[in-house]
Amino acid sequence: MSNKSVQTDPLMLCLVLLTKLNNRPATAESLSHGLPMDPSAVRQQLFSTEGGKANFSRAAARAGFNTSLVKRKLKHIPSVVLPAILLLKDDSACVVTAIDKESGTAEIIVPQMDDVAQSITLDKLNEEYLGYAFFLKKIYLDNRPEYQEKELTSDKNWFFGTLWRFKGIYANVILASLIVNIFVIVGPLFTMNVYDRIIPHNAVDTLWVLAVGMFIIYSFDLLLKFIRTYFLEVIAKKSDVILSSKIFEQAMNIRMREKPRSVGSFANNIKDFDSIRSFYSSSALVAFIDFPFVIIFLLVISYVAGILVFVPIAIIILILGYSLIVRKPLQRSIESTYESSARKNGLLIESLSNLENIKAFNASSNVQWSWEERTGDIAGKSLRSRMLSSSLSTVSVFFTQLATVAIVVVGVYLIREGELTMGGLIATVILSSRTISPMSQVAALLSNYQQMKTSLNALNDLMEKDVERPEKKSFLSRPVFKGSIEFKNVSFSYPDETNSALDGISLRFNPKERVGVIGQVGSGKSTLSKLILGLYEPTEGAVFVDGIDIQQMDPADLRHNISYVPQDITLFSGSVRENIVFKAPQSDDEEIIEAVKIGNVNSFTDRHPMGLDLWVGERGANISGGQRQAVGVARAMLTDSPIVLLDEPTNSMDFTSEAKVIENLKKATEGKTTIVITHKPSILAIVDRLIVMDSGKVVMDGPKNEVLQKLGKGK
Repeated sequence: MSNKSVQTDPLMLCLVLLTKLNNRPATAESLSHGLPMDPSAVRQQLFSTEGGKANFSRAAARAGFNTSLVKRKLKHIPSVVLPAILLLKDDSACVVTAIDKESGTAEIIVPQMDDVAQSITLDKLNEEYLGYAFFLKKIYLDNRPEYQEKELTSDKNWFFGTLWRFKGIYANVILASLIVNIFVIVGPLFTMNVYDRIIPHNAVDTLWVLAVGMFIIYSFDLLLKFIRTYFLEVIAKKSDVILSSKIFEQAMNIRMREKPRSVGSFANNIKDFDSIRSFYSSSALVAFIDFPFVIIFLLVISYVAGILVFVPIAIIILILGYSLIVRKPLQRSIESTYESSARKNGLLIESLSNLENIKAFNASSNVQWSWEERTGDIAGKSLRSRMLSSSLSTVSVFFTQLATVAIVVVGVYLIREGELTMGGLIATVILSSRTISPMSQVAALLSNYQQMKTSLNALNDLMEKDVERPEKKSFLSRPVFKGSIEFKNVSFSYPDETNSALDGISLRFNPKERVGVIGQVGSGKSTLSKLILGLYEPTEGAVFVDGIDIQQMDPADLRHNISYVPQDITLFSGSVRENIVFKAPQSDDEEIIEAVKIGNVNSFTDRHPMGLDLWVGERGANISGGQRQAVGVARAMLTDSPIVLLDEPTNSMDFTSEAKVIENLKKATEGKTTIVITHKPSILAIVDRLIVMDSGKVVMDGPKNEVLQKLGKGK
């Protein structure tokens, strides 16, 4: 998020100060960028996000610090942890750099006032101190190539590494499972003793003693199962918040060249995290935990019934053998279904987003055919997956039934030979059923596992994509921009494109200079703005802002200092006001009113009863193209940025609205580096210099009037 309140927040100011003290300077914008903060409650959200990791700790981690919030009296704060951040009354904070207990004084810095340390008595500081402090420990950053490679490799553990955090809870689940499975053995042993000892001797008193004991055991069994389920749900809740945040943050942070062509397929990959979550928190996982206890049950059967143990062993081998046979076809079927589902989801999102165009061009038949074709494809592939999964369950039940018959038949012969009692046979039947039971759940486990594996592979691909802000990269801090921009021998091609959008261009835009860029469609004009914003990286050459390669700047710092009106204005579902303050939610009313006037938004909001609360609909569908552009201009000009990029800012406006916006922009861009990309001569009134592009190259560059004169003469 990018707004003034974050940049003036006392905690954030203290963190920025600490980055300077530790020779790791960073801006508030770069530290707070992308943190989940409610626009209406930024101050509170800086401390923590409900259900998630503290935002302050996440911001500090970006600066290279591990943090811990501790309750500690001033006199008990050791000097080794200084400097530290103290939380003060009235939502304030300060940095304490030294504490002298003998003289009763401390050296503190209050960033809201200045960055100079001042001496204060401990008594006076205690009056303001809340008793809580943030201790920060520097994370050692090693930029050696071999270290970076190691970090890249460890990033692949984003999923299992997160689950490993809950190893203590998993240990409790395993312990509970161990006790529950021991209780399982008690039931058959109770039945065996009743048939072999109590009934022959009519020992009713002993029967009641054993029955009470069984009631107590089963009561504990019930309690432990509830506890085990609760532990699994706790893991699911906590890991869901952490993993979902990681996935979405990664999706927002990937480089544009890494963005998949199909947004629907991309969204489907992220959505399928649900199948992963259901696996590590489901009853299937409990069955997986129960697998090792099969050995214990087999040992008990061997003790009770001797060679009869080979019957369940043979059945288990048969079930596992069939599962191995089916595993590969099932995996291929699930992967194929997954790909088809992604294609179907892509068509759905694309169609709903362009519903108006589909109707206007009377193309619903084509879209309907594509939908039904993809639905039929998924139905066929899903049928194969379900048949394979259900065959596992069916075969497991069949073998389980055979096991019961085989145990009874063999058991009768053993009883006749005097090697087994009637109670032992009944106990063996019960135990064998419990022994084979986890195998009968192989179908659910195998199917869920294959689905989880496919989804996890897709998410692994996402998590391994290049991002704009790698965790271990140290950017140059640039809080204030002068506004010079320079392209040095820049060539660029969009992903999967063979033609160059830019071909070895060299350009310089001086601070506070206003420049127009014109040219034919596809000449590379809009590409200039995308490279300046750092949305894409040059294939060759480099782009410099204030003499610094923008690849060395934090993208958050760079974009914070640029006001941008894209060629295609995209609005978000919400009011006009919410879309205007999208970049800076904490803007005050005066700033909003000024931006509204620059974009001439008031020309239509003043006539509407809802005013700025007018609902724009998804992608701004409820308002006209010209009105969307007006909101886009207001949104860009809300912040007082030193660089302004205007890409066809008035191409959808009527003549009167355009003239008003051009007049307003001419005043608003004074003293700012301004680049206007356009086809319309009218908006060139803003600029003093003109660049003509063709096929990714600069063919003319000079004062506006001279260039226009040459163009008029056909030169």
